[in-house]
Amino acid sequence: MIDGDERDAGSLLDDLARSAEAKAAQSAALSAATLQACDAQLDQIADAMAERFAGGGRLFTFGNGGSATDAAGVAALFTHPPGGRSLAGRSLASDESVLTALANDIGFDWVFSRQLIAHARPGDIAMGFSTSGNSDNVIKAFEEARRRDVLTVGFAGYDGGAMGACADLQHCVIVRSDSVHRIQEAQSATAYQLWNRVQTRLDGEAAA
Repeated sequence: MIDGDERDAGSLLDDLARSAEAKAAQSAALSAATLQACDAQLDQIADAMAERFAGGGRLFTFGNGGSATDAAGVAALFTHPPGGRSLAGRSLASDESVLTALANDIGFDWVFSRQLIAHARPGDIAMGFSTSGNSDNVIKAFEEARRRDVLTVGFAGYDGGAMGACADLQHCVIVRSDSVHRIQEAQSATAYQLWNRVQTRLDGEAAA
């Protein structure tokens, strides 16, 4: 732990370094454990997503707070990848004018589902992120997505929360931790591995 009353600069830097190393180790261990526990599930999700993308489907991502940042990062990874093919996608949490208009006129619980009503079509993919698994607007987005024959994929923390029990969520990847920071880090790492598996499947189809 870092002592808030620490006055010696050298000791403080040592404490900061140890703290950073410990957190990095925790993050790496949780990411590895999640990937191991969810390996078969990630293969299933990658198969389903690759099929949707091959048929012209698009990816819509969403989340709140730090999860909104994760959602935007995943959308960018699929649309502007460091390698591999670019796939159609967008984050529903990135346009503040749309978010604030919907929140003001309809209510924050509907900011993602109403965007799916406007843009989603059968064959698309809806991917939501929540550390608690209990975000109402994320759950409502999944419900709307299934009404439109949109594939639903979720990333949750803790024990999965409401997302883990949501009948409209076809695939829920659960990062089993009670640390919000470590959950988000593991979710990002797992989503990256999912992207990689989707790319591998699409490359295989192209070569066949």
